[in-house]
Order: sequence, then C-alpha cells, then structure tokens
Amino acid sequence: MHGEHGRKVAGYFSSIVPWYDFLNHFLSLGQDICWRRRLVSHVRVPENGLALDLAAGTMDVTREILRTASGRTVLAVDLTLPMLVRGRQKLNPPLSMRMNAVQADGCLLPLRDESVDCVSIAFGIRNIVPRWQAYEEILRVLKPGGRLCILEFGTGRKRIWGGLYNFYLSSILPLIGRLFSKDREAYTYLAQTIADFPDEDRLGRELLEAGFSKFFCYPMSSGIVYVHIARKKEP
Repeated sequence: MHGEHGRKVAGYFSSIVPWYDFLNHFLSLGQDICWRRRLVSHVRVPENGLALDLAAGTMDVTREILRTASGRTVLAVDLTLPMLVRGRQKLNPPLSMRMNAVQADGCLLPLRDESVDCVSIAFGIRNIVPRWQAYEEILRVLKPGGRLCILEFGTGRKRIWGGLYNFYLSSILPLIGRLFSKDREAYTYLAQTIADFPDEDRLGRELLEAGFSKFFCYPMSSGIVYVHIARKKEP
C-alpha cells in the first residue's frame, strides 16, 4: 500500500477503535454478524492448516474461523495496530492459543510462498491501494487450490431500495459516525470508498485477470454487500 494512503487509512481506523464494533453493529442493524458468518462458511482450511485473515480489524472474522474450525490456526493481519490490540482482548483461551496477530501491509505480507490454506478479508479490500499488489501477494502466499474469500460492500453507485440506501450512505452514515466517534472524516472516507468500489462483475474480472480461477459471487441484503470467492489455480 502506498505510504501516504496507508498512513491516512491507519489514522482513520485508529481514531475510531473505541466505537468500531458498536458502530458496525448499529449501522448495519446487526446484519454484519450474519454477513461475516456467511463469509466464514466458505473458508476451507484442513486439519492443522493455516488461515490468513487479512485486514482483520478487531478480529470478528478471526474469532468466527477459530470458533467453527477446531484444530486450525489463524493469522490476523492488519495495518492498524490499535485494531489488533482491541481484537486480542476479545479472544479468550482456548481460541487465543490458536491465533497470532501481526501488523503488516496487505501489499507486503510477512509470509513464505504457498504457506496459507485460505485467505479471508472482510470490508478491507477497498482500503488497499493498489488492489493488484494485494492480489499478487495473496496469490504468492496461498497454496495451490487455496481460496480467497472476500466480504465487501457492493458499489454505492447502484440504486438500492429506491435510492434510500444511497442517501443513507452519503448523508446519514457520516453524521452518525461523527455523533458517536467524533470523527466525521473517517466515516465520510468510508462512504466514499463504498461509492468508488467496483461492482461485482468488475471485481470478478480483476480477480481473474490477476490470476485467480473459478470465481463466483452472490449478494446479500439486496446487494448492499457481496461475498466473492476466488481460487488459486492448482498445478
């Protein structure tokens, strides 16, 4: 991730750490819990295998993988250290014994080639610039046949619920974020990244062009979010 952009993103998320989990649940009416569980249902990790939770934030996906996949280890990676610190506080033994957390850039992963069985990333790929570098790194660390499981907002340019969602995204979301977290800029940034994000077809083309295979996706909550699944080619 480019230095200036990375510092900006880390600064935004560091500023909202105390309110992050609450606002995720509040702003989505609790649907984010269901969305993450659906994402994790696609994670495939063999016994004694390793899953990489990229842009792990406060580790809700990490925790769900650990909860549903006994005997597996999860490496939680995020650019924002305070997020990881907050996430560790949510994990108690024995789950915490099967997890490691590392502050790192999604475009420069501190992992050996073909060392990871599956990669998950929830609401994080749109914050990584440029995305193609993240795709290259994910392909590098994934084992052949391994999955990339993405949970991400659909593009905010599509009208949903007669435009009500789009109005919420551009006007209500930054206001609520400011009221609770006192940081309007962070939630304005969030809304803008959703609006600028490619739609599901374009994202699928990006992944296939990057070298992934067997891509599929499907919407949830009327297309507010999508699950995208891609696979690294086998030899």
